[in-house]
Amino acid sequence: MTALRRRIAEDLQLRGLAPRTPQCSLDAVKHRAQHYQRAPNHIREEELRRYFLYLLNEKQIAESSLHIHLYGSRFFYERTLRRPWPVFALIRPRHRQKLPVVLSPQEVRSLLALVEHLKARMCLKMIYACGLRLREGTQLQVSDIDPQRMLVRVRQGKMGKDRYVPLAQQPLDLLRAYWQHSCSRPWLFPARQRRSGL
Repeated sequence: MTALRRRIAEDLQLRGLAPRTPQCSLDAVKHRAQHYQRAPNHIREEELRRYFLYLLNEKQIAESSLHIHLYGSRFFYERTLRRPWPVFALIRPRHRQKLPVVLSPQEVRSLLALVEHLKARMCLKMIYACGLRLREGTQLQVSDIDPQRMLVRVRQGKMGKDRYVPLAQQPLDLLRAYWQHSCSRPWLFPARQRRSGL
């Protein structure tokens, strides 16, 4: 099984997928093997079909989790084992349209005021003001802030792409005030407080 796992991981890496994708796909293949108590390359197409029905009807897993199982399975059987099974054309996770919860500016201010730790509060304010993902906000560096052009450089965002987002004057002013209290480099919001000697 170890050699098989290595082969799957290498195939996923060669495909150029995001770092977390191979592990999610490997976990999906591993869960199926545990379900049938045998190696995944010994599972037949009909068993795979029943497994996805089990995930849908009994486990009632979320749409995002079903996508991970489907992608991992499809990649493993079609790419690694060269088994283009027709069952993969049948599996279509239900797409539920949900409206996002939208907070009013006052509600956002109230929530952020509850965060006592200065670094955490400022990080959340930057995430909100610039429309960043959590990981993007926590990994901001001092050099990513461009006050002349009023831009923030986001490194390795979704799909591993860099991009620029606009920076309004108010968050920039807050950032400057924050910087007077915490001047560690290169990270704006380091995991631990480090002395930089500046």
